[in-house]
Amino acid sequence: MDLAISPEILALLVCPVSGQRLRLATAEELLLFTLGEEDGGALLTEDLSVAYPVRDGFPILVESERLERQSKP
Repeated sequence: MDLAISPEILALLVCPVSGQRLRLATAEELLLFTLGEEDGGALLTEDLSVAYPVRDGFPILVESERLERQSKP
């Protein structure tokens, strides 16, 4: 997956609920949230418990849009 979020911007992004840093999800990690690469990707919290979708290259950092993990990694 090739999301166009620069490392500088990514370093500034945090979960609006927990304050944890966010990072890009791998294709395998997307499956934990019932997402696939075709969904546009996601940003994960450090503890891998929450994902925020990325739509059209923009991370959706809104609490009501967050996805909770479906199973343990």
